[in-house]
Amino acid sequence: MPFNLSGWHGVILLLVVLLLFAAPKLPQLARSLGQSITIFRGEVKAGRADDEEPTGAAEAPAAAADTADAADPATPDRADAPPRRP
Repeated sequence: MPFNLSGWHGVILLLVVLLLFAAPKLPQLARSLGQSITIFRGEVKAGRADDEEPTGAAEAPAAAADTADAADPATPDRADAPPRRP
């Protein structure tokens, strides 16, 4: 860096310039960042809930349909198909 400044001097200088010229925008920036984090957390929770619900609910009707077909072999697979003979 010019003027014999180390990396930390550059970071501190950048923060001072940011505070001087962007101070009016900082509350708005913090507010939007907080809203974004809140929305992200809500979406993650909704995604976890969506992943958990279909697993148990989707398998139960399919299993019930398989046992009903196995118990009654005369039940047709389609409504317009003739009944099966055992």
